Amino acid sequence: MSGQKQAGATEPEFEARVRALLAGDASLVRPSAVPYPEIRRRGVLERRRRLAVGGAALAALAAVPVGAYALGGGSTTTSPAGPSPTVLTSGRPAPTLSASASASASASASPPAPSAPSTPSATPTAPARPASAAHQLLDGITFDQAADGLGKCLDYNKAHRLPKDPAYIDLGRPADYRIILAMRSTGDSNAPGDGYFVVAVREKPVPARLICTVKDGRAEGLNTSSGDPFGDAGTRVVPDINSGKLYQESVIDKGNWKLPFRWGIIGGYRASVATMTVSYGGEAGEVVLDHGWFVATGTLHKQVTAAPHLKGYDAAGKLVYDSDRDASYEKTLP
Repeated sequence: MSGQKQAGATEPEFEARVRALLAGDASLVRPSAVPYPEIRRRGVLERRRRLAVGGAALAALAAVPVGAYALGGGSTTTSPAGPSPTVLTSGRPAPTLSASASASASASASPPAPSAPSTPSATPTAPARPASAAHQLLDGITFDQAADGLGKCLDYNKAHRLPKDPAYIDLGRPADYRIILAMRSTGDSNAPGDGYFVVAVREKPVPARLICTVKDGRAEGLNTSSGDPFGDAGTRVVPDINSGKLYQESVIDKGNWKLPFRWGIIGGYRASVATMTVSYGGEAGEVVLDHGWFVATGTLHKQVTAAPHLKGYDAAGKLVYDSDRDASYEKTLP
């Protein structure tokens, strides 16, 4: 189209023609289509990037306080789903973990080594054995026989309890005791019939000592004492005041004992005593030190009038006890 008017066209017609041509060209000019797929793809990528960054930040916020708390010496704990038990090492409360952090901690924790199954210990029923069976279980008496005799003696004590007796002492079970001596007993005019003695001691709940005679399978005599065997004695050795049952026959038979005669004597000794000796009727006997109790034994071959003679020595061999110098010790026989 030129700037000149077409031949034969009037001014209004020319303007109308120009406007029509311009309107036709305008309808042909259209803007480019909006790239919606590309915009959506970029939006999805941006949202994923932001979610990834946000998740990492949350994980860091949840994990860092746990590590810092552990390094700071606070309480150590695991998730309830974790394999290890909760252990608290201070009075401060344990940190609260989010579900994701708990799962992560549980997954990374090493399971503890399996513990060995515990076997319940059996409650003992038998008494303890003496320190030296060869020197304390005498005359062919076995430990089982001595333990059986001890049980009979304890039953005897219960069976002969007087109703409402304020002096009665429950002597307990055989398992409470340690047998320190078993030897034959020689019958005399006061107590005919031979049998054997059982001597046993206990430490808890109250210290106790018993001397029991067993004849024909039955307990026939029981002598007991309770409390500290030393009492208020200041000596290094304290012979039991009832040991006469073990080293003498009846007063009725004085001067006419049945020989040979098995004898024994017991008592307490202090820690400063390392060794002891004993003689009776001019013959040396044997002494065993057993957990605070001494046990002296021998065989008598002649009539006597003096009690056994005891001596105690410390680790250096120094004499620290002599029954001849002990004012409380009965040195002659009744």
